[in-house]
Amino acid sequence: MKESFKKEGKFNYLEVGEGTPIVILHGLMGGLSNFEAVTESFSAKGYKILIPELPIYTMPLLKTNVKNFAKYVRSFILHKELDKVILLGNSLGGHIGLLATKLYPELVKGLVITGSSGLYESAMGDGYPKRGDYEFIKKKSEDVFYDPAVATKEIVDEVFATVNDRSKLIKTLAIAKSAIRHNMGKDLPKMNIPTGIIWGKNDTVTPPDVAEEFHELLPDSDLYWIEKCGHAPMMEHPKEFNEHLQDWLTKRNF
Repeated sequence: MKESFKKEGKFNYLEVGEGTPIVILHGLMGGLSNFEAVTESFSAKGYKILIPELPIYTMPLLKTNVKNFAKYVRSFILHKELDKVILLGNSLGGHIGLLATKLYPELVKGLVITGSSGLYESAMGDGYPKRGDYEFIKKKSEDVFYDPAVATKEIVDEVFATVNDRSKLIKTLAIAKSAIRHNMGKDLPKMNIPTGIIWGKNDTVTPPDVAEEFHELLPDSDLYWIEKCGHAPMMEHPKEFNEHLQDWLTKRNF
């Protein structure tokens, strides 16, 4: 996928395929590669997959919040001159997608969230931070998944490096606070955009009742469950995640 990576001005992003645009929003600790199975499958099915690298650690500290990330998504969509996109976000990316949809509904025709923050208070503020303790970080990384083996050494090393980088750690905490401040409970009932909710039955970061609450509050939503699955279904059960996503896209005629 490296050859599909582009740099234009302030935007670094992956672009694969042609057709209906799906803009994927990664999470706080999640890289672009977390969506490899989605990218490969849907870029071959008549969708243009775009994954912008969100400026999580490059935004000035005072601007490091969910709202400014949503504005960044808007500027990316406008930069690419895309007409009504489908937003797909995991964890913090789901929250950014929700806020972007609320603020700029004219740019969004559909939204898919998985393990999204935006309702649950300790979505990202839990257990941070124990700097320097590799075993603690390893355990925290494994807890994100139902099957701890999904947390490869590469993933753990990346999280460990992030929390041991003082600047990144401060921004991580700023984002966690911002996510709590930007609770979307009151906004969701007014958001009439078709929304697919794909959730791991064993998500301990944003537990299943969070998905049920999203489903209840969003006026036009469909809820899909994945068994034996934690906080990142597109990584842990990529085939099943893609099946649910395809089902939702077909049902909505997207």
